[in-house]
Amino acid sequence: RLHATDVTSSSFRLVWPQLLSLETGYYSLEYGPRAEPARKRTQQVSGAHTSLVLSDLAPETTYEVALIPESNVHYFPPQTTRVTTLAAELNMAWAHPVQVLISESGPDSFQVSWAPVLDSVASYQVLYGPLPGNSVKVLQVDGRHNSTVLEHLAPNTTYLVTVTAIYRSGKEKSLSAKACTQEGEPGQ
Repeated sequence: RLHATDVTSSSFRLVWPQLLSLETGYYSLEYGPRAEPARKRTQQVSGAHTSLVLSDLAPETTYEVALIPESNVHYFPPQTTRVTTLAAELNMAWAHPVQVLISESGPDSFQVSWAPVLDSVASYQVLYGPLPGNSVKVLQVDGRHNSTVLEHLAPNTTYLVTVTAIYRSGKEKSLSAKACTQEGEPGQ
C-alpha cells in the first residue's frame, strides 16, 4: 500500500510496494492540496522506484496523493493516500524524539548533542554551569549543527546543561540534562 513516512512541515516520503520494473512501465504521480484540486501537480516516476520524497509543500495542509501504475503488462488500480504536513513550527517540537545526549566525557570536557535538528531553528544556545553554583557560561551554536564540545571544565563535577532552540520566529524551547566530568588523573 502507498503510505507516507518522514513527514515534515514541507515534505514527506512516499513508499509503495514494487509493482513495476524498469521494463514493465512507469508511475504517474498526482498530488495536491485537498482543498485546492486546481493546484494538483503531476510527475512521472520510473518503474524501478518504490519511494520518492515530495518537497516544497505547504505546512499544515492535507495532500491527496494518487500513484497510478502505467503498466504495459498488467492493470494495477491507482494507489491513493492522504498526507497532512506538520505545522510550520511545532510547538511540540521538543516533544518529538528529542534528547540532549552527553558523551565523550573526560575530566575537563564532554560533548553535548541534541535532536531533532529543525529547519525552523535559527540557532541553539547552550548554557552550562556547575551544580550547585550560579556561574553559567553560554555558547551559541549554528542552527545547522546538533552537537558541541564543552571544554575547560572542572574534574569530577556535575554540570547542568540547557540547550535552547531559538526559532526564526523568535520563539524558544529549552531542554536540560545533567552531566558529570570524570575524576582528574593525579599529576595531570
